[in-house]
Amino acid sequence: MTKTDPRPTPAVLQAMERRRFIQQLGAGATVVAMGGLWTVAGSTAHAAERRTDGRLRVPPGQKVLTALRPMGGVRGDPSKSKYRLKVHGEVDKVLDLSFRDIVAMDQVTRAEDVHCVTGWTVLGARWTGIQLETLAKLAGVRSSARHVIFEAAHGYTANVRLKEALADNVMIAHKLDGRPLATEHGAPVRAVVPDLYFWKSSKWLTGIRFVSRDEPGYWEVRGYNNHADPWLEERYA
Repeated sequence: MTKTDPRPTPAVLQAMERRRFIQQLGAGATVVAMGGLWTVAGSTAHAAERRTDGRLRVPPGQKVLTALRPMGGVRGDPSKSKYRLKVHGEVDKVLDLSFRDIVAMDQVTRAEDVHCVTGWTVLGARWTGIQLETLAKLAGVRSSARHVIFEAAHGYTANVRLKEALADNVMIAHKLDGRPLATEHGAPVRAVVPDLYFWKSSKWLTGIRFVSRDEPGYWEVRGYNNHADPWLEERYA
């Protein structure tokens, strides 16, 4: 008879760590997490600020940090020379892009806020890359497409509704605050979906697949919310 291992799985441990971090953020202005010191910038200074759509800039349950926090994950290959990005699925033309192909396209730099499900927010992070909408047009997304699946290293996926994925602030980024992405932030290329919790912004991006039916991703099948709207606090299923 097989003996059951009573220890939590890595996915469960990471979920527990996320919940502990939320509790720590609520307890004070400075927290120690995963070996790093993270300073809260003082959410009260931004509490009354509103976005152009009328929503509060800082979603409920969030504390503002001064720097983007690496959130783990199994790292992909950061090599720019070996990098390939596949755009496929419900498209007329499959794209197989190198890093050089991506940086040769029209580049945009946008200051976008980032909201992590663990309870931290970074305001005005400056991302440089290309809009996902640009790739969608090049590939010729079919009318049958309803969702986008971001594919990343080691089989990680995250699902986003097509309308939200094609918003003008959704990017395929290779720089953060004017510098090439660090490995822990998804180098050489990652997705950036500012209006959803940050786990939807897949690091070490390898593919963008347009699909007709929704396919819940890595965290969604492990109990996280399928949509992930920070202003509705859609953290868990």
